[in-house]
Amino acid sequence: MAGIAIVTLLILAIMIADLASGGRPDPAPLRAASTLLDGPWRFHTGDDPHWARADADDSGWETMDMTAPPGSHDGDVGLPDYVGGWMAHGHPGYHGYAWYRRAVVVPAGSEAWDILGPTLVEDGYELYWNGQLLGGSGRLGPEPRLVGTRPLRFALPAGAAGRTGMLAIRTYMLPSSGASADGGGMHTPPILAPRPVSDALHRAQWQRTIAGYILDAVEPAAMLALVGLVLVVGSRSSRKGFLVFACIALALTAARRLNNAIVAWTDLQDLVTYAWLASVMWIPTMTAWVLAWNRWCLPAWRSIDVLAVALGAAGIVGALAHLPIWTNVSRLGSIALFVVIAARIVRGGPMRILALVTLASVLASLFGPELLDTIGVPGIWFPFNIGVARTQYIYAISIPLLAFLIVRTLQPRTVPQKGA
Repeated sequence: MAGIAIVTLLILAIMIADLASGGRPDPAPLRAASTLLDGPWRFHTGDDPHWARADADDSGWETMDMTAPPGSHDGDVGLPDYVGGWMAHGHPGYHGYAWYRRAVVVPAGSEAWDILGPTLVEDGYELYWNGQLLGGSGRLGPEPRLVGTRPLRFALPAGAAGRTGMLAIRTYMLPSSGASADGGGMHTPPILAPRPVSDALHRAQWQRTIAGYILDAVEPAAMLALVGLVLVVGSRSSRKGFLVFACIALALTAARRLNNAIVAWTDLQDLVTYAWLASVMWIPTMTAWVLAWNRWCLPAWRSIDVLAVALGAAGIVGALAHLPIWTNVSRLGSIALFVVIAARIVRGGPMRILALVTLASVLASLFGPELLDTIGVPGIWFPFNIGVARTQYIYAISIPLLAFLIVRTLQPRTVPQKGA
């Protein structure tokens, strides 16, 4: 147990240092040597490949101001220079393609120049310079494949220095994406920078992005470490049934949280798959936790097992068929089962205080909207200017509590007697 406490404090110190480092503003000399391409852009909904060309007529397009209010940042990671999307600029509820265009003056000189792509776009984009595709995030076209937007850097063609070019950005928002009041399209303007300034700014952007999702990698690793602990010492536990289902729940939770980092840092998973997993994976996780805690007080109640499975099935139907009432019944019914289990623990469960506190932390992680939103606990906090979700704070509490609980269930080793 002392080892668990020491490892927890060490990891906590490392995470705080990473958040503090990632949340620092971009170094002022780098920003001074680069140009944030904010201000007015030409904007048009729809899609036409000719709009990438430098000579395309955009005189009839509307103007969208990409200037961010001082100190603005997105509500997730804390990315700076955040601007509301097209839904906040006269296009509420619009999904699909839209284009942004503006002329960019590249200073004269011998340096090579880069465009640092927008770090937040709903949901993907392609970036063109004078009609030439430089790259983008995801794949657009007849069958778009969208991935999480992350820091990207695009080299301008040789000879761009000292000239004015047309920067065009083709964006696409999935029909399944949520329609928030300021959603849609580009939320942070690109940056024009010479090398090696662009290299340093790109590293700073990545440092911020890594810090924004580092807990989504570290906490799943800690959950899987708990599963490993159970595999090593679980045979000595007095609550083997609890540990079996707790391990299933931990593995599912780890996979779900790790998806956030995978989508933010790589192209391995597209946004449609990510959204589908997010809408479904909480259901078997919730069911596994009910089955686990039902085995904390022995004997387990068969009625709770049956109801937990039935509520899980209702939740899956609700998620797949987009029936919110089924989802609500599943969640509220599961909360009721946890209340019954907590009452059993109060009446006579082992390690009563530790078990109840650990159960409360699991409940808070599963049912934040029902239990924490109603009392005004913010969903995301921004220590060191980096967004940390409420659930991540709860996991930082529940993981060591579960480790303590696992260790407390272990029975002493039987020492063979001499001459036996």
